[in-house]
Amino acid sequence: MNKSAINSDRLPASNPCEEMLSILLRRRSLTVKDMTEPGPSDNEIATILTAGSRVPDHKKLVPWRFLTIQGGARADLGKTLRTVFHKNNPVADEELLNFEENRLMRAPLVIAVISTATEDNPKNVPEWEQILTAGAVCQNILLAANALGYAGQWLTEWYAFDEDILNELGLTQEERIAGFIYIGSATKDPAERGRPDVAAITQNWSATNK
Repeated sequence: MNKSAINSDRLPASNPCEEMLSILLRRRSLTVKDMTEPGPSDNEIATILTAGSRVPDHKKLVPWRFLTIQGGARADLGKTLRTVFHKNNPVADEELLNFEENRLMRAPLVIAVISTATEDNPKNVPEWEQILTAGAVCQNILLAANALGYAGQWLTEWYAFDEDILNELGLTQEERIAGFIYIGSATKDPAERGRPDVAAITQNWSATNK
């Protein structure tokens, strides 16, 4: 796609793209155990985050922010994961503690999408709408990573909800982790899984079928 068209102030009313539709219809997460180096370059990370930010956002509140965790920072945070997990699970054996310490090493890049949603905001945007847009950010990041040739998986896991870890990451009391997005190169193609029957969960509304 022409980059000048992306940066233009005027957007086309419609822009049919079979390649994008194919990505959407075939999108599939890959588990982190099947990821490896290399991860995205700095320029690719910037592209992924820019795409992540192109989501519906009522009154342009931008109720999210990003933390990128890569390189040695993954091991540094992993040491904290080990310590906190051991505190919460004092009988955990060495094998499990080692696994917790190496969680973030499973992929070369981890992006923490932080929801800054709050009921108390100057534009009176419902908190629920802010939460939804953070979820849309996570999905756009996955799609952008796929479009650049990388695999991705959206995870939370226990450390997304642990107060000690959230403090270590610098979150405020009002902030929450919408997701840790693991991104790397695929070592295998993901197998397809069952999908919902769209017809079974779709109904045409009318006044007569209330």
